[in-house]
Amino acid sequence: MLVVDDAVVVRKLLTAVIDEDPDLEVVGIAANGVIALSKIEQLKPDIITLDIEMPEMDGIATLREIRKRDRHLPVIMFSTLTERGASATLEALSLGASDYVTKPANVGSVTAAMEAVRRELIPKIKAFCRRHVPPPAPPMTMRVVPTPITGRCNLVAIGSSTGGPNALSTVLAQLPSGFDKPIVIAQHMPAVFTRYLAQRLDSGSKIRVREAVHGDVLEPGLALVAPGDFHMSLRRTAGGVAVALDQSPPVNYCRPAVDVLFKSAAEVYGGDVLAVVLTGMGHDGRAGCAALKQRGGTVIVQDQASSVVWGMPGAVFQSGLADATVTLDDVGMTITQRASGGARTRERI
Repeated sequence: MLVVDDAVVVRKLLTAVIDEDPDLEVVGIAANGVIALSKIEQLKPDIITLDIEMPEMDGIATLREIRKRDRHLPVIMFSTLTERGASATLEALSLGASDYVTKPANVGSVTAAMEAVRRELIPKIKAFCRRHVPPPAPPMTMRVVPTPITGRCNLVAIGSSTGGPNALSTVLAQLPSGFDKPIVIAQHMPAVFTRYLAQRLDSGSKIRVREAVHGDVLEPGLALVAPGDFHMSLRRTAGGVAVALDQSPPVNYCRPAVDVLFKSAAEVYGGDVLAVVLTGMGHDGRAGCAALKQRGGTVIVQDQASSVVWGMPGAVFQSGLADATVTLDDVGMTITQRASGGARTRERI
């Protein structure tokens, strides 16, 4: 593990938290990107944490250079909970960063800061390092083919986490300008970040995308992104189906949680929902998919090969809840066909 940050206190904090885990070791530290690049060549780390704002060579420039040399080395950005940090983090993800962790803010003590880093960073380090270990045989790749439709699709509900911003960009960019179903999205991200995510998705899509506001009424061709630190659920009102936001306790350690959104979609729309679970760590979305399946909904998940982390989609697949497992490049096409009246099923290849 190589820790790259210009702040001595941050380097010490990260090193202390990482080294206390018996499975992990910090092999080097660097105060800026120039030093980091030389140490990558010397130390050959399995993974890097990379600060964004540094002198001489900042995190974005460093990441660009890393990706020129190595497309697969896991890089976790260490960013601030600010608008500038959010914008830079999303740029880093688009340039090939594996994931990000936000720096502890207003936690009150070093102990609390260490616990925040331990909770957010360590699982991600281990998840990306495990990708270098030969995995067990993956489930058989599936090709989706049209079959006669058995129900309607009046809503598309999408859940994602690690790797989700780029996956969402790919999926939404594939939807045609005439797409006529409402879309709701729960992406695990903190406040501020989701607004910038929605803006980026909107600029790269033919449909409209924006961050949800409490009371928003769902509209055809409009994708609403759950704001960070709020659960998003749906409720039927006199004006149509509307968004409700709340700060009830996290579910699966997440807020927004995919399970909250999917379960409410099942209650409001019954089986007329297409649920999509994209790349992400953990199992958020599995219980929500179960609720949707009980009401006759359709569930598709991103396949293992195209996922950054096959946690959330893998949990749904392994529970027998997925109607189709498709590569990321086919998700948008599958949504479009299913929403326009052509259901999809699995075919082994």
